[in-house]
Amino acid sequence: MKLTLHRYILHEIWPTFLASLLVFIFIVLAARMLNISEWVVNHGVHVGDVGRMILYLLPGMVLFALPAAILMAVFIAFLRLSHDNEIMALKSSGISLFQMLPSVITVSIIGFVAAMSISIFLVPWGNQSFKDLVFRIAKSKADMGIKERIFSEPFDKVTFYVSSFSPKEKIMKDLFVVDRRESAMTTTIVAKTGVILSDPEGRAIVIHLKEGTAFTTEKKTQAARTVQFSSYDLRIGLDDIMPPDDMRKRSPKEMSIIELADLLSKPEEEKGLRHEMAVELMERISIPFSVFLMGIIGAPLGAQIRSGGRSLGISVSMAIFIVYYLFLAGVRSIGETGVLSPFLGMWLPSLFLLISNVFLLKRVQNEVPLLQWRG
Repeated sequence: MKLTLHRYILHEIWPTFLASLLVFIFIVLAARMLNISEWVVNHGVHVGDVGRMILYLLPGMVLFALPAAILMAVFIAFLRLSHDNEIMALKSSGISLFQMLPSVITVSIIGFVAAMSISIFLVPWGNQSFKDLVFRIAKSKADMGIKERIFSEPFDKVTFYVSSFSPKEKIMKDLFVVDRRESAMTTTIVAKTGVILSDPEGRAIVIHLKEGTAFTTEKKTQAARTVQFSSYDLRIGLDDIMPPDDMRKRSPKEMSIIELADLLSKPEEEKGLRHEMAVELMERISIPFSVFLMGIIGAPLGAQIRSGGRSLGISVSMAIFIVYYLFLAGVRSIGETGVLSPFLGMWLPSLFLLISNVFLLKRVQNEVPLLQWRG
């Protein structure tokens, strides 16, 4: 009897879980695609690279969506059972809500294991692979960081300001360029037009400028010279400004848990970076526990609401997830400043969910309704 009951409850949970997960991933992906599509339209990024970007971003999207998907699935399943009076019928047969929980706990444990695996292995891999791909694209698409009427620095120590820019033709008009790559001098260039050329064999980007003036100032002697030109080539070596992929400094989001823990054990790390690494490490561990707690909280919550239908389940689930996500984002921001210890702060959202679980399960045990909902 109990085995049949657990199979029945699992059958209620899984379809909603998979549908919710896909919807949440689609929403997050749609938001990211606005930026990615700009690279395709304006900078000619290959469709294959876009596909790889989506693949690398997918682990982070799944980890973000898991708490909401598992909460919504369990909550809607028990809301449906409560709405159709099946929970009341089971209670009259001597089966309490606590005896229905093993199926929910099974789903929650599976969600926890999946979230922990994604958080430990796939998220750092995806973040690092995404950054490496963008880095390689930036080497071949030098114009990606150049924007009209905005001071931009697409290359380290080379600042651009252009009045107008055509990404397809790579033609710039009314340029202002400051080249600070030489430690002993600074070169400021003003030109009417410029075109971006690539030199794959020389591993360089060439900015071909026309009709302008170059001002060079030596830092020690303060000596300056001015050169007017009809044609001027500003050569930017990619190896000089962009190190090889394996030498690129990685952010905490790209590091594994072992790397984060190892770096945190070294006292010479910068204080701001230590806070960021500690927040990232604690978040990687705390989110899977939140996935587990989200699954458990859906059962007593859904069982206590008699009416309202699927739309109510979606609304309440979204409200709980938004509160949790805002809480998580808030403690993350505070933790990165060092005002609140990341080792404590990143566990506060999970602690909130744990207290909510204990509160709801006690009310179920004492047969005290959470609220009287009139649909």
